[in-house]
Amino acid sequence: MNLRKEFLKHTLAEDLKRFGNKRPGVKDLVLHNEVWYIYSYIRHLRFIEYYGAKIHSGGGKNWYSIPYLCHWLRYKRLGFKLNFTIYPNCVGPGFRIYHAGGFVHVGPQCKIGKNCTLLPGVVFGNKHEKATGEKIVVGDNCYFGLGAKIFGSVTIGNNVTVGANAVVTKDIPDNAVAGGVPAKIIKIKTDIKC
Repeated sequence: MNLRKEFLKHTLAEDLKRFGNKRPGVKDLVLHNEVWYIYSYIRHLRFIEYYGAKIHSGGGKNWYSIPYLCHWLRYKRLGFKLNFTIYPNCVGPGFRIYHAGGFVHVGPQCKIGKNCTLLPGVVFGNKHEKATGEKIVVGDNCYFGLGAKIFGSVTIGNNVTVGANAVVTKDIPDNAVAGGVPAKIIKIKTDIKC
C-alpha cells in the first residue's frame, strides 16, 4: 500500500480518537447533531488533502478528479453551513473542533501540529490587510479557547493553552497558558504528562 494511503488512514484514525473512537452515525445525522457535521467536515478535509496530493504528484488521471470533486463539494457545503474555513494541509492529525456556531478560520499560511483543539470563533489570520509571507506555526497538543485570535507571524509551542478571547500577536513558548488582549503568558505548566 502506498504511503499517502497509509497516512490518510493514520490521520483519519487519529481524528476519530479525538471523537472518543465513536464515529457519528445516522442517528446523529437525522437528529442534526453538530458532532456529525463537524466530523464530516474534518473527514472531507482529509480526503481533499489525500486526493489533492495524488493529483498534484503527477499520478492524477481523470478518474482521480471525480472523488476529489465529490469530497470538495461536500467540504465546501459543510463549511458554509458551519462557518468553517480550514485550508487543506494546514492541520495535523488528531484535529478536533468543539461546537459549531462561531466563525473558525485557519488560513493557508498556518501549519498546526497534531491534537489541536479549537473552540468556536478561533481565527488564524494576517496582521495587516496586504500581508504576505506571514507564517503561523503551532506545535502539538494545543488548545484554543472561545474566540481566540492569532495574527501575524507567530510561533506557538507545544502543549499551549490560549484563553478565551485572547489576541495572540507574539510568540508563545512551550507549556504556556496565555490570555488577554494582547495575549500575555499567564503561567507555565509544570505538571505536563508525557
